[in-house]
Amino acid sequence: TRHLVTDITGESVTVRDLQNEEEEEIFTRTVLWTAGVRASPLGRRLAEKTGAGLDGMGRVKVEEDLTLAGYPEIFIIGDLAHFAHQTGEPLPGVAQVAMQGGSYAGRLIQKRLKGETMPSFRYKDKGTMAVIGRHAAVADIGPFQFGGIIAWFLWIFIHIGFLVGFDNKLIVIFQWAWHYLTRKRGALLITGPDPYPRIQGPNPSESDT
Repeated sequence: TRHLVTDITGESVTVRDLQNEEEEEIFTRTVLWTAGVRASPLGRRLAEKTGAGLDGMGRVKVEEDLTLAGYPEIFIIGDLAHFAHQTGEPLPGVAQVAMQGGSYAGRLIQKRLKGETMPSFRYKDKGTMAVIGRHAAVADIGPFQFGGIIAWFLWIFIHIGFLVGFDNKLIVIFQWAWHYLTRKRGALLITGPDPYPRIQGPNPSESDT
């Protein structure tokens, strides 16, 4: 904590102590990057204009129908919403929460136009899945926890199924098939020597701009 990573190579990580500005080089061949997340600055602007509460991550605290207190015409869903009415803990910032929140808000708007009401929003956890390698994934769905190639195929079909539009589904299938056959990875980390000369100059993070 209170350190800034200034350089990463294939063999080391260099960090700078923000208190005394001293740098330390840590030799390692494995780097795991983790960081906290903050909500969009829009949440802070909404709080300033409406008096809504924010949590430590900058998410806006919403009512049981995903609206702002005193502003029933303003809906907040997804990563910007702090919804803790169901379990006492805020819902996670995952796609499932955003999708279900958006569907609920759309239905509630339709009901209001007809002069009708709806019960409070309730999130249904459909499980968690993650790909960890080629032919390897893990799944936690209700009482079932499993992994391997079955979870890998299930992850693929579920993600394609949730895409909007046949064209998007087809494009993603072709892209994934090409990446699978060519073993092309979606993200690459280049840790070897730079074959191109670097332009020396002041670090943008340390400039006065």
